[in-house]
This record gives sequence, C-alpha cells and structure tokens, in this order.
Amino acid sequence: MDTGSVTDGSSFLSLFAALSYGIASMAMVFINKAIIMQYAHSMTLLTFQQLATALLIHFGRRTGYTKAKGVDIPTAKRLLPVSLFYNANVAFALASLKGVNIPMYIAIKRLTPLAVLIAGFFSGKGKPTTEVTLSVILIAGGVIVAAIGDFSFDLPGYTMALTSVFFQTMYLVLVEKSGAEEGLSSIEIMFYNSFLSLPFLLFLIIATGEFPSSLALLLAKSNSFLFLFILVLSLVMGIALNYTMFLCTIVNSALTTTIVGVLKGVGSTTLGFVLLGGVQVHGLNVTGLVINTAGGVWYSYAKYQQRRIKTVKVMSDLESSHRK
Repeated sequence: MDTGSVTDGSSFLSLFAALSYGIASMAMVFINKAIIMQYAHSMTLLTFQQLATALLIHFGRRTGYTKAKGVDIPTAKRLLPVSLFYNANVAFALASLKGVNIPMYIAIKRLTPLAVLIAGFFSGKGKPTTEVTLSVILIAGGVIVAAIGDFSFDLPGYTMALTSVFFQTMYLVLVEKSGAEEGLSSIEIMFYNSFLSLPFLLFLIIATGEFPSSLALLLAKSNSFLFLFILVLSLVMGIALNYTMFLCTIVNSALTTTIVGVLKGVGSTTLGFVLLGGVQVHGLNVTGLVINTAGGVWYSYAKYQQRRIKTVKVMSDLESSHRK
C-alpha cells in the first residue's frame, strides 16, 4: 500500500470538508440576510429548512439515491441530545440578538473554539499540542481586541449569547462523538437532527407567536418570484450548510469546525465591507481581525501537520506489522 497516497487522500478529504463548510457557511450569511429582509420570521425559516432536509433525505433513501438508514429508535434516543443542543443554541442565539449588537454577538460566538478546546480536554480527548492551544488563544485574543470598540453592556443579552456558546460547544462535541462511536454518516446524522428538531421547532414557533402570522405573510408573498427564489435558495443552502458542517466535524474535529466558522466570520465581515460600504473601520477592529486571522492560519497549519504525522505513523505501523 502506498503510504503517501493514503496520506494525501486523507489530507485532501479533510481540506475539502473544511473548505466546503466555510464556503457554504459564508454564502448562507448573505442568503439569510436577503431572505430576512423580506421575511423576518427566523424560527419559521429554520423549521422549513429542517423539514426540507428531512424530506429530501427520506425521499433520497426511498428512491435509492442515498444509503442512509431509516429511523432507528435506539439511535434516535442517543442522538436526541445532539438535536436538543442544536436547537437550544439557535434559540438562545436569536434571543441574544435583541439586546446585543451584531459585532459583539459575533465576537462572543467566536469564543466557541476556546470552549470546544476546554470541553475536549475534560471529556478525555487529552491535552492539545502547544501550537494548537496557542493558536486558539490567539484567535480568542484577536476577537476581544476587535470587539473592544463595540462593547455595550446588556446583561440578559450577554448571558444568552454565552449560553448559546455553551450549547453550540456541547452540540459540536456530541456530533463528533456520534460520528465516531455510532458509525453514522454525515447524511444520517443530518437526517436524525432534522427529524428530531421538528417537534421542538413547531413548539417554538407557536410559543413565540410566529405562527400563524408567519404563514399568512408567506401566502401574501407567494406571488413574488424573487421572494420564492430566495426562499428556495435558503432552503437548499440550509441543507448544504448542515451537511458540510456535519462532514467537517466528523472528518476533522469539532474544534476544526469552529475554527472554520471563525475564519468564515472574518471573510464575511471583509466581504461585507466591500459589498455594502458605509462601515467605519477602526484601528482596534483591524488589529483584532489580523490577530484573529493569523491565529486561524497557524491553527490550520498545526492541525494539518498533526494529522499528516499521525497518518504516516499509522501506515508505517501497519506496514511493519505486515512484514512480521
């Protein structure tokens, strides 16, 4: 067996998964902004996305286009915490936006890599390398520096945003654990997440009062081709985003997924400056973004080298065992 080809294949899959998630996540930011400008019922949109995901995978399985297995009750019970943490993350994130401005919200959410690193250490994954630890600290430091000029204290909003970080951390760690221990593919985890999310989301849109006004607004706008196009595009990209996120988490790690999210945030912010204009750039913001990006590049290189060395070592051990 060619050790080099196996190493290259593993590295390519890791890179492809990370890039796919980054591109899908960045595109989703602008698509969501476009649809929210016309349809502000965000929880109803999330419900539509999860429903579309579940139906697409179900029909794909029935027609033979996907190899995803049907619903298994024991597996569903084990994955229920994944779905609950996912929806709790979304719910607290949306609620925090009522009292926290967008730059500060993004800054708080970008602290997720540090939380994932700490959670991984206490869950038995072991101590990360010095380079990985320092790069994540550098990312967090850059976020803080970039956000200093945007701080406006709102205790309920900050509390909900930090709670969202906690739920997102637990969610990503559980996704990584589920993919490794359950032997589930990214499509199967995505199906279970969508299927199990629906009852919780239906309860939320009723409890928050979005329904039935959200349905009435949808019917009123159904004669607009542009609105329908953006709505369908948001549903499709929602599926693509969930798939690439699960794929990146399983192929790489929960920490890698959060780092890609951090770099995506930097790219989205920069692109937003170029496309939208009218945004004042402060020295602290630029300095923080530079520090943040440098930490992300450092982390990516450290993880690539770590994975490459590990793969080469495993293949060398296998070849040695075959010679005996």
